[in-house]
Amino acid sequence: MLELTMAAVSAAEEGATAGMLMADAPSEPGAVLRVGRDKAVCRLSTPDDWLFVSRVHLEFRCGPDGGWHLTWLRGSLPEPSSEVRLTVGEYTQPVPYGGTVALPRGGSGEVVVQDRAAPRSVNVGFYHEG
Repeated sequence: MLELTMAAVSAAEEGATAGMLMADAPSEPGAVLRVGRDKAVCRLSTPDDWLFVSRVHLEFRCGPDGGWHLTWLRGSLPEPSSEVRLTVGEYTQPVPYGGTVALPRGGSGEVVVQDRAAPRSVNVGFYHEG
């Protein structure tokens, strides 16, 4: 099981968790959870006017071994207007545009989509049951 919680945070609401959304999916091969502006495709959706987030920005996908991977999907622009970071414990790593990283089994952390032009972000916490 992968559990996600998402909060959209702007400078005016720093520290606020209003509007927190949650989603989960069983750790079965092919299971998918998406984050982005398109409410028809994404289980967790951001404000429509937050254009630094693509229609479908992040994809959490369960692989054949039951492990989950995070992909920052490439959008319509050659250069993204955001940055994506994965934090697990004390370790933070950038997620490359169009790249995929494995999530730790039995662990938790946070994925942050940071707007490059304004002090706002989308914070997605995750818990991957081992």
